[in-house]
Amino acid sequence: MPGFPAFATPSSPPSVGSAGRPKSKYRLQFETEPPQWEWKRFPSLPEAVCRLSELTESGSANGLAAETLKLNQYLRSRQRLGKYRVERRLGIGAFAAVYQAMDTIQGIRVALKVPHESFVTAQVLKDFRNEIRTTSRLEHTNILSLKDASIIDERLVMVFRLGIETLDDRLRRRMSLETAMNLSEQILAGTAYAHRQRIVHCDIKPENVILFENQHVRLADFGIAKVSQRTLHGSGTGTVGYMAPEQAMGRPSLKSDVFSAGLIVYRMLSGHWPEWPYEWPFEGAHRLRGRVHPDFISFMKKAISLKPTARYRDADQMLSAFRRLRPRTLKFAQSRRRKKTTGAGRSRRRAA
Repeated sequence: MPGFPAFATPSSPPSVGSAGRPKSKYRLQFETEPPQWEWKRFPSLPEAVCRLSELTESGSANGLAAETLKLNQYLRSRQRLGKYRVERRLGIGAFAAVYQAMDTIQGIRVALKVPHESFVTAQVLKDFRNEIRTTSRLEHTNILSLKDASIIDERLVMVFRLGIETLDDRLRRRMSLETAMNLSEQILAGTAYAHRQRIVHCDIKPENVILFENQHVRLADFGIAKVSQRTLHGSGTGTVGYMAPEQAMGRPSLKSDVFSAGLIVYRMLSGHWPEWPYEWPFEGAHRLRGRVHPDFISFMKKAISLKPTARYRDADQMLSAFRRLRPRTLKFAQSRRRKKTTGAGRSRRRAA
């Protein structure tokens, strides 16, 4: 996510030792207004994280970048981690940091996902083991599978194929209708395959959509997203801004993934994110009406419906509807482009 990630919720208290004090090395002290930040030695990183989350949510730390936290837990460029040599940090999230690294034995670049040390407990490791075993059977061309997961130098390290960019990166540039439809179909295909195995992603968002060569999409974080969000928030919730209302209340389902996928499709086609309370027309709807077939607009409205019962049953049903409507939508767009071209030609001839 761009901006400062929400590390923890105030309702998630830090762990404490026998003396009643939290267990880590840093404490963040809020002194005056505007914010003055001071790091002090103390037994607790979780306390700093919780305090910083409170300040961020209240607006006191608005605009504060993630790099403000100068913590020793992050890996450095050229640092070795087993057979991997870290090259650069790709991003920092609430639960983990992601790095580009070189596998010095195979001679290939990979992506390393390393959870923050403060969150790696015996229970988290157990949850990861269970989820990874469940999702390891997901073998699909649009799902980013886990290459390896192990403990290296007392860190939990997950290894993935390295993509070119995320959908979040790609959304910062103009996107044609054909490209948006192609990426949408791949996202739905990967999600539909998981839903046929009765597996819910819980955190479908642009940062978890990885693009490879030739605009090939792979959906990342199956299983991992569920554990990370459970660890951070105590439930199966996902990232605020991309999750369905019922998921925000801790009741995620296959239809919650449908809602999140619908938001992404709408953003790619309209250039705007629908926002709460998700009342039609969303921002960007006028542009959308001139770009896609009316039936496709109905398709998106159904996917992003506030009521789960009004949505598609799962991503498999949503994908079937998408594939029926895609040819009609592309033909509609081509027809409108021809009319515009013909009209512009006639105007030039009249002017001449």
